[in-house]
Amino acid sequence: MGKDVEEFENKLSSFFERPVACVVNGTAALHLSLEAIGVSFGDEVIVPSLTYIGSFQSISASRAKPVPCVVDSETLTIDLNSAEKLLTPNTKAIMPVHYSGGVGALDEVYLFAKKYNLRVIEDAAHAFGTSYKNNRIGSVGDISCFSFDGIKNITSGEGGCIVTGDIEIINKVRDARLLGVEKDTQKRYSGERSWNFKVSSQGYRYHMSNIMASIGIVQLEKFHELSKKRQSLAKYYDKLLREINYIKRINHNYDQVVPHIYTIRIQGTNKRDSIRESLLKKGIETGVHYFPNHHLDFYKNTAKKPLPITDRIYSELITLPLHPDLKEAEIDFIVHELIEEINK
Repeated sequence: MGKDVEEFENKLSSFFERPVACVVNGTAALHLSLEAIGVSFGDEVIVPSLTYIGSFQSISASRAKPVPCVVDSETLTIDLNSAEKLLTPNTKAIMPVHYSGGVGALDEVYLFAKKYNLRVIEDAAHAFGTSYKNNRIGSVGDISCFSFDGIKNITSGEGGCIVTGDIEIINKVRDARLLGVEKDTQKRYSGERSWNFKVSSQGYRYHMSNIMASIGIVQLEKFHELSKKRQSLAKYYDKLLREINYIKRINHNYDQVVPHIYTIRIQGTNKRDSIRESLLKKGIETGVHYFPNHHLDFYKNTAKKPLPITDRIYSELITLPLHPDLKEAEIDFIVHELIEEINK
């Protein structure tokens, strides 16, 4: 970790117009953010169950309890009516997950947090470049965490970052990512190391490397091109699928949302998995984002209420290919074969 990481952080700070701290991955970003706001043993964090396991693991790594919440059936983002029923005196924060790049009613999330005196940590791993009410996600709000792994909107091979206007949080993260060695970041940036140092809190080996940052710098330079391609492809999917009544799309405005994935719901069938298998035989790889965390053995006792809406949505989900090298002709083929398999 040295001058390349500093350069990447500076470029990201210009992009977001806010301070940035880079780390080894998006889960580390969430973990360090939680600990920086003081989340610890006995605390609770409300989080949608329909998210990647990293969201939950970051909370339990902080020795707190993730409290699974249902998602809104239209946006697949956190349902605040359900979240309100999960509040206890131990609730410390809420973690909205920006599913597929969309953010749902983010203003309402912040009004909710203000009403109940909660910190907000946005899991924005899917939403790099997305705008909400003319503000880039990360440029406003409490704390936003991004992922730069190999398939995200930009990549550094692995990597992630924390963006916040709270400089105290940034300073805590910068120490904690370097095993808790205080003020080691600036020495690293100048090519030095701390040999006689001070450590007064738990730290982790979560720093970003120069190699990762170098990749990220080039990717950030290409982001305008990459984001426009993702948006264009998602719009093309929408055009082909809009009139098919048994397919439910997430109704994103792709002039504002930069999609990480393109997910649909196949309604009226319990054959989602066999459809995926048939598509794979035709060379079309699909995904399922995500298996609800409250069904995992490690988190099965965390749900305070049944989550039937989440369970139903999960059974319908299928993620179609979306990446900047995809061609419209390939999407034509994907959609044709998808419809054929559903009709069978």
